[in-house]
Amino acid sequence: MTITPPSGADPAVLRLSAFTRDGAGGNPAGVVLDAGALGERQMLALAGQVGYSETVFVTDGPPEPGRRRYAVRYFSPLAEVPFCGHATVALGAALGGVLGAGELELDTPAGPVSVTTGQHPSGQWWARLASVPARQQQVDPAVLQRALDCFGWSTDVLEPGLPPMLCFAGAWHLALSLAERVTLETMSYDFAALQELCAAQGWTTVSLVYQVSPVQYLARNPFPAGGVVEDPATGAAAAAYGSYLAALGVVQPPARLQILQGEQVGRPSELLVELRPDQASVWVTGAVSPID
Repeated sequence: MTITPPSGADPAVLRLSAFTRDGAGGNPAGVVLDAGALGERQMLALAGQVGYSETVFVTDGPPEPGRRRYAVRYFSPLAEVPFCGHATVALGAALGGVLGAGELELDTPAGPVSVTTGQHPSGQWWARLASVPARQQQVDPAVLQRALDCFGWSTDVLEPGLPPMLCFAGAWHLALSLAERVTLETMSYDFAALQELCAAQGWTTVSLVYQVSPVQYLARNPFPAGGVVEDPATGAAAAAYGSYLAALGVVQPPARLQILQGEQVGRPSELLVELRPDQASVWVTGAVSPID
């Protein structure tokens, strides 16, 4: 599989799907490999035109042979965000297609992020990111209740062994672990109310997760802060949630987890999370496909 920037576009925008599962689904991302001439307003406007939950811009491009470090910024259709996992994975595959497989360093607004790229035997590109150091924070009970109210839930829906918590691995997410799979499957929410709450609290998404086993999880991620009802695959949230599980002692590094997401929006996605001993970073891997 070859990832080739389109011709005749200024600036050129690659449209790629990250965290694809069995070659289908995944989360669409826009990738601009040469955004050095674009200002902040232009990047925001272009992200709106692309229409995906995130577009990533290489602000010191274009990529050059032998150069493996780049500065990037991320924009949703509504605002800049400090970090985006699926757009980073898409960018890694795009840079791999230009520069060849190997190690990359990205300077993001959230901090430096390492990326490894390669190709499966089929030719499909994959990328693995190492998040910025992850951490957790308690959520205020009154704020938690406001969040639950947006979904029409009480605390009874939460898994007692996995308490609600704010989780960070480049961006903040409210992690809500649900006791019943049906609660996840039938989720709906008040978009305007949750959008207002996320903006006030500085949350990128609300991460709703059901534990199938200690190493497999089903997830849904409302993303009203970016103007998106639901994100099909959320790499930053997956990294944050993996660190949260380690902090609770649910998993003991070294550990590998599978997070399945996007089924409910018709874009099945697979995120592979790796936790390593004595490491504050979390590794998240996904396959990437071009969008025709």
